[in-house]
Amino acid sequence: MNAFARKRAVIFWEEPLFESERTTPSLHIDQCERTRVTIVTPLLPKGQDAQTQQKTLHTLLTLYAGQGRRWIRWYYTPMMLPFSRDLPAACTVYDCMDELANFRFAPPELTALESELFETADVVFTGGHSLYEAKRHRHHNIHPFPSSIDRAHFVKASTASDPTDQMALPHPRLGFYGVIDERMDINLLRQVAKMRPDWSFVMVGPVVKISPDELPKPPNIHYLGQKHYDELPAYLSGWDVALMPFAINDSTRFISPTKTPEYLAAGRPVVSTPIKDVIRHYGELEAVMIASNPDEFIAACKQALVLSKRVDWRAPVNALLSAQSWTATANSMEDHITRHLKQENADVLPFRPTRAKRSTPYDYLIVGAGFAGSVLAERLASQLGKRVIVIDKRDHIGGNAHDKLDDAGILMHQYGPHIFHTNSADIFAYLSEFTSWRPYEHRVHAVIGDKEAPIPINRTTLNTIYGLDLKSDEEAAAFLASRQENPAEIRTSEDVVVAAVGRDLYEKFFRGYTRKQWSLDPSELDKSVTARIPTRTNTDDRYFTDRFQYMPRDGYTAMFRNLLDQGNIDVELGVDFETARAKVRFDRLIYTGPIDAYFRYAYGKLPYRSINFRHETLSRPCFQSVGTVNYPSEDVPYTRITEYKHLTGQEHARTTITYEYPTAEGDPYYPIPRPENQAVYKRYEALADADKDALFVGRLACYRYYNMDQVVGQALAVFRRIHADANKQHKTWLSARVSNASSQEAASP
Repeated sequence: MNAFARKRAVIFWEEPLFESERTTPSLHIDQCERTRVTIVTPLLPKGQDAQTQQKTLHTLLTLYAGQGRRWIRWYYTPMMLPFSRDLPAACTVYDCMDELANFRFAPPELTALESELFETADVVFTGGHSLYEAKRHRHHNIHPFPSSIDRAHFVKASTASDPTDQMALPHPRLGFYGVIDERMDINLLRQVAKMRPDWSFVMVGPVVKISPDELPKPPNIHYLGQKHYDELPAYLSGWDVALMPFAINDSTRFISPTKTPEYLAAGRPVVSTPIKDVIRHYGELEAVMIASNPDEFIAACKQALVLSKRVDWRAPVNALLSAQSWTATANSMEDHITRHLKQENADVLPFRPTRAKRSTPYDYLIVGAGFAGSVLAERLASQLGKRVIVIDKRDHIGGNAHDKLDDAGILMHQYGPHIFHTNSADIFAYLSEFTSWRPYEHRVHAVIGDKEAPIPINRTTLNTIYGLDLKSDEEAAAFLASRQENPAEIRTSEDVVVAAVGRDLYEKFFRGYTRKQWSLDPSELDKSVTARIPTRTNTDDRYFTDRFQYMPRDGYTAMFRNLLDQGNIDVELGVDFETARAKVRFDRLIYTGPIDAYFRYAYGKLPYRSINFRHETLSRPCFQSVGTVNYPSEDVPYTRITEYKHLTGQEHARTTITYEYPTAEGDPYYPIPRPENQAVYKRYEALADADKDALFVGRLACYRYYNMDQVVGQALAVFRRIHADANKQHKTWLSARVSNASSQEAASP
């Protein structure tokens, strides 16, 4: 609400307060000085029946809202709907934070009211991915928003003073804050406290919907009661480990605890029971440990206590949290609302290049405005103060990752789908300086005859294709093992696949697709082509399993615009390299184009595969169930179809899809991985190594298939070398100056 209040008037309608029976219904109106949020609290007389209460609230709301104004109605609970359903609204938002019907003492009318709210809402947000997966079939414009964080608030734990009611408690201290209710695993807490009487368990928060008599009360569990939000960093400052001892039941099935990132931002390792969204978003972090029973919980707490004495685990945590600010979440929500209101098309604006001043000398000419060129331009300009000119022969920035609004106003990728994923916290943190993110986990299906199944192959794929009922990883592994072949040597792409899944799955999923993609049989291709395609025995249907899987919230083009928005970077589009080299004055060259073209094809052209893209906009809200569907059969001329609204989360009555037709002619996309091609590249690489005035960076310059994060990583590594060389040169210059000054001083009479 704080973030929204910076742009709009925000009215928070509170639950009513009941005063004496003689109280005249009225509103208490206050405004928070810090956030400017207006808080409206209805004051009602005691003793009213439910129907009279709703009528009174409806009257008060109507009087307050006034006439002729259409509001953005934002619901955290369907229970507010009965008295507000007639409020004129330009947009209705249902912010579904949890499966409220699963909570203890949930009102019986809640389920019906939620169904009505789903029908009424224009936009639906869910408090995490698990809840999204459970609700997504109920609305066409629904979006997951996992827990966000006010990092600046919780890092105060590093400097805060231990509160007086906690100060005397012995260490080690293991703490929890939050509502203590039916979601708490009371038996787990009781057993762990009994097993470790030398540990202090600090419980901060109100006891709600359960009796305080149900709580375990050994001398080493300390209930400190409810605290203000502003006090939480101080309590965290005195803990060694933070706990989330949630029960595994219906009330916790879909939770995405906000306290997870808050604990981490405060610098505290976390021990949690196996909450699905905690595992999904934080399970790969060293600082988050998952435990299911008292013995595991004790072991995890011991591990966390050891970790609490180190600080090296915090870098990947900070990188992950950098994309989870409340401001970024509010901006993304605002974007969905704005799209519905049709007040603007989208935030992806055309990039307006600056014109180079021909008489101006540049430190660097960078050829190519894709990832490699843009990242290096930004680093050189912002970190070393270099004057940089970036050119590109295309009429846009972003390289193959360029996205734009098509004629229907749908955000699409001009050169096929680009899904960002990485395991590198450093790369993710760097790009987070230039974009907010939308969480997105890509899923791909393959059409095999009349069936559609997940790819990479997993247990669901096997059950779907073969009509099986494999129930465990072990059963799936045994099935695959019974079909695997054992080539004498793994040399080709065919060898890789038949060794993993056998001949039949190879023929169904891989051979036809590969022959279309490369115009070569897999037996003619290097093993690297299929070596990176996993096979799974579980039901994980994500295409990637990287720690960071996000899409730029406003699109790739907006991110590139931010990268290049530096005062000492000029950009010229629609300019070829030879023209620029002849007219622009520069000291050093960074080249990201095809290396064979740079050397005028001295050893012949390096072979590539290209793609013809056929984009279609359809008069229907959706086309397929997942972002990309592959068509391995050679009877189908295209390899895959991508529907962009899955990737971008855009709301639109129509949808845009792209068919991909591999071809030998056109822009170079995929280097063909064969030994003879690599041998030719090595000759070009030798020429590049001998060219001391140019640096060759990126996919085309290195004749290698890189993912986007790998190109960013390579560009950052090249910059570090440039920076190191600059430091070395500066030290040499400074040393010479000092030496010269000393000589002059010695020569003075």
